[in-house]
Order: sequence, then structure tokens, then C-alpha cells
Amino acid sequence: MSAAERLGAASVLRTLFVSSRPVSWINTAYPFAAAYLLTTRQIDAPLIIGTLFFLIPYNLAMYGINDVFDYESDLRNPRKGGAHGAVLDRRMHPITLTAAAVLCIPFLIYLALIGSWQSWIVLAASMFFVVFYSAPPLRLKEVPFADSVTSSIHFFSPAVYGLVLAGAVWTPQLLAIIVAFALWGVASHAFGAVQDVAADREAGIASIATARGPAWTVRFALVCYALAGVAMLATAWPGPLAALLVVPYLLAVWPFRHVTDETAAEATRGWKRFLWINQLAGFGVTLLLIWFWILTS
Repeated sequence: MSAAERLGAASVLRTLFVSSRPVSWINTAYPFAAAYLLTTRQIDAPLIIGTLFFLIPYNLAMYGINDVFDYESDLRNPRKGGAHGAVLDRRMHPITLTAAAVLCIPFLIYLALIGSWQSWIVLAASMFFVVFYSAPPLRLKEVPFADSVTSSIHFFSPAVYGLVLAGAVWTPQLLAIIVAFALWGVASHAFGAVQDVAADREAGIASIATARGPAWTVRFALVCYALAGVAMLATAWPGPLAALLVVPYLLAVWPFRHVTDETAAEATRGWKRFLWINQLAGFGVTLLLIWFWILTS
């Protein structure tokens, strides 16, 4: 009897669903869809299939692989479960890795067939960092600073891929948007790492927060959020209004700038607000994109 049969199909699907962090699906599908649609101005098969890929398979690969190789740390982490991810039963490890591969491969084959060599490079790089953020031998999540940069790549690379696949013309203003997105990603990962300091130290896992300390890391996140807002000031109207969207993040992170190793877990309160702020910020970005679409039609 296989592990899946012993666990039960419903239990396996439920665990894979939780592991894929459904609350975060939109964070990778939306950037691809927006970038591609604003460039091509049309709804076609690459848009639909690419969006589906970055919605579910991509997230199952990213977070599922993470849950498999973070098992020892997750056992000690009281916040794991629900929106924060699953503590995977050991029997689920091979199932999760297999499911991620089986779901991703058909999409990757299609995207490779319709793309250019430039899009192949971007997609390959994106998947490389999805895998080796968590998996050995690189396990970039245990390399301080590289962990935050790699995590950021997870979120802004779908947008870059969408732009390259659609044949976008790269301008300084477009680069400013990607830089702002990248800084947002670095800040968000760094702040998220703060709440896991105790569990990571106990499991012997390095991170930007364990290396630099929780208070320094929170302040680093504040600087990156602020710089993301500054970068948006260099974009075409109404892009500069997006600079205002960093304010809720700054307000959510600011109270934790003095946390210590002993109080770092309190940052989970700020992280829970972060999840809701993402939804509000996404709504604000959508309004600005609609405005931009109208102005450039």
C-alpha cells in the first residue's frame, strides 16, 4: 500500500492545499497576469495558462518544497498551520515533491514551447530559485541576505517573465517598477523571518534574522519598504501614487523595531496584519493599473 493510500486521498489533497499557502496564490499569479496583459492588451492562451501556472503549481512547488526541507524547524514552530503553511507528516514528503513536479512539468513544457530563449532563461531562473531556496545542496534560505533576495525573486520573477514573454520594451520607468517590487519582496521576507528566530535557532537554521538579530532585521525591512516607495516616484503617472501603498507596511512593521530574541515571536502580530495589507495593496495596485490602462489606450 502506498503512502497516499495509507493517508487517504482527501487527507493528501487537504495537506497539499494547506502547504501551497492559498492565501498567497494571488501574490505570484497577479504579477504575471498584470505584466503580460498590460503589454499585449489581449486575453489569450499564454495569459490564461501562465496565470494558472503561477497561481497553483508554482506555489505548491515553492512552499511544498520549503515545508519538506524545513520539517525539523516547523515541528518547533507554533505558528505553522493554516495560512502559515503545513507541518508535513513525513509520509507526505515524497508525495508533496512528486505532486509539485507532476503539476509543474506540463505547464513548463507549454510555456517553453511558446516562448523565446529570453523567456526560457527567466523561467528557468525563477524555477531554479523556487527549488534551491529550500532544497540542498544550495539551500539559499540559510544564507543570510541571499535568503531575502531569493524570496523576493519568487514574487517579482513572474512579473519579469510576463513582460519578457509578451515582448515588452524595457524602459527606465519599467525597471523602477521591478526594483520597487524587488525591494518590497526583500522587506517582506526579512520581516517574516523575524518571527521565526527562536524556532530557527533551535533547529540550527540560519537566516537574515538569526545572523543580524531581530531588531536590526525589522529596521532593514523598514528601509527596504521605504526605498520601494521612493522607486515608484520614478514611474509614469499614476505610478507615483503607488508610493503611498508602502505606508501601511511601514505602520505594521514599525512597532517591532526594538524586538529581541526573546520577544521576536511577537512580530507574528505584524505578519498577520501584513497578510491583510497585501490584499488592500493589491486592490490599490489594481485601481492604478486600470487608470494606467485608460490613459494609455
